[in-house]
This record gives sequence, structure tokens and C-alpha cells, in this order.
Amino acid sequence: MNKAILLGRLTKDPELATTTSGISVCNFTLAISRRFANANGDKETDFINIVTWKNTADNCHKYLKKGSQVSLVGSIQTRSYEAQDKTKRYVTEVVADEVEFIGSKNTNTTDENKPTETLTPVPDNQLPF
Repeated sequence: MNKAILLGRLTKDPELATTTSGISVCNFTLAISRRFANANGDKETDFINIVTWKNTADNCHKYLKKGSQVSLVGSIQTRSYEAQDKTKRYVTEVVADEVEFIGSKNTNTTDENKPTETLTPVPDNQLPF
């Protein structure tokens, strides 16, 4: 079984790309605090690379930003590639199947590219059903 369940905050804005066949792929990094403190009493943080695909990728790019908190479910994947200096590099990342948007670090700030929504209560007698 290969299943990862994570909760953390984005370290920077997500990056969206498109494959040559037109499929969206979004990459971001989650900062996740460890549960226990080290010998000095400090909690350490792990930085986990996350990859999302298709509609999930589009939504992550559209609605998430640096500091946003998310929970996700996915699988751990490793891959390798040859760098420009001809050395072999290895990458471990989580391919997220489900991403839940929890909130942002500072909910008072807005970004022009990120939609905001204000809900106005509607009286019951004006509902269409």
C-alpha cells in the first residue's frame, strides 16, 4: 500500500505547467512540522514536494498561494533524471489525488488573481424552491 496523508502550508505560490498533450500539472511544496521536538526542544519542519494533475492542478493554481493551508491524500513517487551536468538526480514527491483547501495564513489579504466571495443572506421566501 502506498498512501500519504498530509497537512501543511505552502512555502510559495503553486507553479502550473501544461504537458505537450495539454494536461495541466501543478507543483508546490508543503511545510509540515514534526510532531515531536528534537533534543534542543525545537520542532523541526519537513518540506515535501507535491504534484497535482488535471482539474486538481488547475484548482490548486487558481485558489492556493504561499501560506495557504491544505490537507491532501496521495501516493509517494520517486523518479530520476539526468541533469545538465550529466549527473543522475533522484526526486521523491507526493502525487496528490485529493486536496482540501483549509485556509490561508492571512485571510485578510486578497490577490487580484484569486477570486474572493462575499455571501449575502437570502430570505427564505425568495428561494427558488
